Amino acid sequence: MRIAHVSDCYAPRTGGIESQVKALAIRQAAGGRDVRVITATPGHDGVRSGLDVVDGVPVHRVAANLPFELPVHPRTRAEVGRVLDADPVDVLHVHAGVISPFAWGAVRAARERGVPVLVTVHSVWGPVARPAFGVSDALARWSSWGVTLSAVSDLAAERVRSAVPRAGAVLVVPNGIDPAEWSVTRGPSSPVSLRIVSVMRLAPRKRTLPLVRMIAAARRGLAGQVEVTATVVGDGPMLQRARREAMSHGAGDAIRFTGRLDRAGILDVFSESDVYVQPSVKESFGLAALEARTAGLPVIARSQSGTTQFIHEGVEGLVVHDDPGTVAALATLARDRELLDRLSEHNRTVPPVETWSNVLSTVEAAYVTAGARATPH
Repeated sequence: MRIAHVSDCYAPRTGGIESQVKALAIRQAAGGRDVRVITATPGHDGVRSGLDVVDGVPVHRVAANLPFELPVHPRTRAEVGRVLDADPVDVLHVHAGVISPFAWGAVRAARERGVPVLVTVHSVWGPVARPAFGVSDALARWSSWGVTLSAVSDLAAERVRSAVPRAGAVLVVPNGIDPAEWSVTRGPSSPVSLRIVSVMRLAPRKRTLPLVRMIAAARRGLAGQVEVTATVVGDGPMLQRARREAMSHGAGDAIRFTGRLDRAGILDVFSESDVYVQPSVKESFGLAALEARTAGLPVIARSQSGTTQFIHEGVEGLVVHDDPGTVAALATLARDRELLDRLSEHNRTVPPVETWSNVLSTVEAAYVTAGARATPH
């Protein structure tokens, strides 16, 4: 099978979507598939066009000379069409966020060539995005083209269905993980301390400042009973504000900001932590939370997020509805060590469903569906 992945962003840029696309492409290639990537992201040294190779996977770069290296191209349809003509494929797998102009242009190019298309949405389409994509569907008539839509979680899929009701069934194609890469030997814990961890891009949509306030509130509520500390891994525009927020709540010495860490660094932090907090309500999936769960940490997740795809109440962690609920869940785990240990034991000994072997099978089935749904141009 010849597969082309289309992603607005790709290596050398790093981020959630591009990292998952790269991991998927590498594993498909290792499984004998003929895989390539088409992206609007320049390569190293600013190379904007032509064939590149990243981790053994061919990468066709179709990048325009735009400010801030924006991943768009004024002639996406023609340029992607040229790549498909020179290097035909059996299926085009488009990876989209909320705003993905390059990805959507690639859908048109594939349609003109009768190539089956699977679109995977990696974000949660909120109230602003849904009307825009509903109009886009009406204009482009993707539904009548036989484009197959999917999303990375049940929650994200439901948002897509409400935005494009004529598209038919929306498949769920989750992100993947290799449990062996997140196996960690946990250090001893203490009944008089609770060590919190969270891994995120420090940006407003990730709710960095509310996380700091929740940690500070848990410290106040447990003062004199359990010492609460936290490590926040990641970088972003909210870093300095988050540090100031911690200081203003008297938690400057209790919350450590590490900046961005590689996997080995994150595993070191996980080995010295007791619980993972995922504060965002806009997570379509929450890969960092899945990594923490696989490392054996109980996860406190918001009910409005796609993290509930793999975090279930009382099984892998605790599911909360709001910020006070997060604070209450932290207090519960701090005081109920039997519950904390039970959740940890489950996560450490039971692998998640979203392993790469399962995900690859799901993706292959989605390609078959895309081929059956595709309509002639």
